[in-house]
Amino acid sequence: MANVQLPDRTVMVWDPAVRIGHWLIAAAFAVAYLTGEGEDAGLMRIVHILAGYTAGVIVVLRVLWGLIGPRHARFTDFVYRPSKVVRYLFALLRGHARRYIGHSPAGGAMAIALPICLAGTVTTGLATIGDLTYVQFAGGPHVVEPAYAEHGDTDRANRETEDKESLVRELHGVLANLTLILVLLHVVGVGVACVVHRENLVRAMIDGRKRLPG
Repeated sequence: MANVQLPDRTVMVWDPAVRIGHWLIAAAFAVAYLTGEGEDAGLMRIVHILAGYTAGVIVVLRVLWGLIGPRHARFTDFVYRPSKVVRYLFALLRGHARRYIGHSPAGGAMAIALPICLAGTVTTGLATIGDLTYVQFAGGPHVVEPAYAEHGDTDRANRETEDKESLVRELHGVLANLTLILVLLHVVGVGVACVVHRENLVRAMIDGRKRLPG
């Protein structure tokens, strides 16, 4: 009996920019997070900063692509009302959620929340590089002191500088941990969706193809 070639029942959903950006930003965040504790020590600090810069650039590019990219890459394709996100999550947990070709409501919400948290993490990280009191020039850092420091109150200036630095570093850590929590929730959500929809979503983010409806 001759082999019958079945028609291709998949469709291209994720373009190369979305796929490459997805894995690059995942790698950049992982490297930045794992080197965060050693960021004050030489090479680890450099790696941490470079990974943070990389994540920040990719977030900016992804936002732009969400405005001008193809259909399933655009925000208009996966921004849903919060009530619809909640209903989808409950349906997913019960095992009969509707399948979406692009981002599901939960996936769309995560595609918004993660870049926001990453942007906050990168921004506070950039602030800690200069400790809020330095402007980097080619010739080296230039100290920008509060106005009252000119009147000899350097102790007060130093205290406020330390307080600001500590606050921003703490906020940077909180946002990094919040981003990690979102990443873990994303991984769990993808796993559940793979089971419910009987679809390999990880492979789809590699080759860009998903099963057609029906």
